[in-house]
Amino acid sequence: MRLKFTFSICLLFFLLGTAVDLSAQQIISTTSSSDSIRSIRIIQGKSLRKITIDSLNELETIAGNVIIKEGLTLFYCDSATINRQTNVVEAYGNIHINDNDSIHTYAQSLRYVGSERIAYLKKNVKLTDKKGTLFTDDLEYNLRTGIATYKGGGRITNEKTVLTSREGVYYADTKDVYFKNNVHLKDPDRDIWTDSLLYNIKTNIATFIAQTRIVGKDGSIINTKSGTYNLETGEAIFFDRTDFSDSTRSGVADKIAYDKKSGTLQMEGNAKLVDSVNRVTVLANQIFADTKLNSFLATRKPVMILYRDGDSTYVAADTLFSGLRKYDSLERKIVTQTDTLTTTLAIKANDADTSIRYFLGFHNVRIFNDSLQAVSDSLHYSTSDSTFKLFGDPVVWNADSQVSGDTLYMYTQNQKPKRLYVFNNGLIVNKTKEGMFNQIAGRTLNGYFVDGNIDYVRVKGSPAESIFYPQDDDSAYVGMNRSSGDVIDIYFVNKELNKVKFINDINGTLYPLKDIPADKKELSGFIWLDHRRPKNKLELFE
Repeated sequence: MRLKFTFSICLLFFLLGTAVDLSAQQIISTTSSSDSIRSIRIIQGKSLRKITIDSLNELETIAGNVIIKEGLTLFYCDSATINRQTNVVEAYGNIHINDNDSIHTYAQSLRYVGSERIAYLKKNVKLTDKKGTLFTDDLEYNLRTGIATYKGGGRITNEKTVLTSREGVYYADTKDVYFKNNVHLKDPDRDIWTDSLLYNIKTNIATFIAQTRIVGKDGSIINTKSGTYNLETGEAIFFDRTDFSDSTRSGVADKIAYDKKSGTLQMEGNAKLVDSVNRVTVLANQIFADTKLNSFLATRKPVMILYRDGDSTYVAADTLFSGLRKYDSLERKIVTQTDTLTTTLAIKANDADTSIRYFLGFHNVRIFNDSLQAVSDSLHYSTSDSTFKLFGDPVVWNADSQVSGDTLYMYTQNQKPKRLYVFNNGLIVNKTKEGMFNQIAGRTLNGYFVDGNIDYVRVKGSPAESIFYPQDDDSAYVGMNRSSGDVIDIYFVNKELNKVKFINDINGTLYPLKDIPADKKELSGFIWLDHRRPKNKLELFE
């Protein structure tokens, strides 16, 4: 009789349009994983009804602004059905789950298994944690673990970032979301496509765990298999042979780190940086580049390849550097800035400024070209005149001729030698087929090339000296001529020394081949350095 009286009072309040607090009358016990007792309490509802299904099942239905509470979790809906025996709640219409006021979930349909604390939500599902929002039509949300899973397509928005995928798992504790199958991340700066992606809503960091393609709004493209990318700061690190490209450069390395704010780029492990504008490729085990100042520094066995008109010149050193020199024609100032191979060979700015790229090589410089090879301690190369400036015991080889001195300038055109200028202690040695060495030495040396081969050399000195093995009309050697003069002109034919001409204060002796004194066969400083000569381009990579 008491139950009947209470139900009548509830019905009366419902008819008057007043919500009834049913929390004291309706308690459903649930068990957590630790077997501690939890309860689902009915906080609010305009109507309550009990329906007996059979001797084992009895349902309770609540309708009208329903509020149900479990621990610190509140459930809101239009109507709900509770099964005491199975501890299952089914709710419909305007579902809202407030999980400890930190995560809010919305849907139109809910099936909640209280013993496992798992909510199955359908239709217009939305989960938000104040940092990001998940949208889907079918979501499984475990309130105990804070893990939400969808398998029928979903979307997460985080400020200006939007991620979509076929499947996804959200972890409330760490704010991580694991996306799988047809993943697409889109924000104002980039688009990312992959099959699997881990994204943290709080830090805005994307972690790549599968083949990924990143396309920037500036046209840049990154292909990677693993790494992390802070979408807010632009800091990224990539592994597993990542490659990238934009309108002016491309590159690939085992490991790449990039900071968009500072413009710094670091590449490690079989790194390759290609400048498509300047037609320059750099290979090294470590490359540092500055995309804003346009510079690069390559270490750990670096090799630079210069491409011109179908020909290639290879340059190796302990360290290679590239920079940009700006020349202001109005103020007559030269300003040096660094550069990463992103600019053209000569860039005009305001019709008054020009920018010229230059390269530096430090220690153990080696150069290889089909026409010419060289070694030195250090190197400067400028695109303004295509000149290689070699310092520190420089030596240059062309065919069977060797040129050395204190400092050596080698002017090139289309990657072929055009002119050679040696400062102080210049020495040119030409080895004959018979193994004899023609030698010319002087204070300065000017050499000129035709079709990549040495053609004419003028030596000046105080005095200039020469050792020359002349031949008769039948190409037979007639002896050794050791002479000196103010100026010596040397002429080559078919890559061999053919004629020597002396100017002013000539003094010389012709020795028969059999009577050449041993101490007269070599000029001061003579040494044949063929063991230092790069024999092929592969030597530069060793």
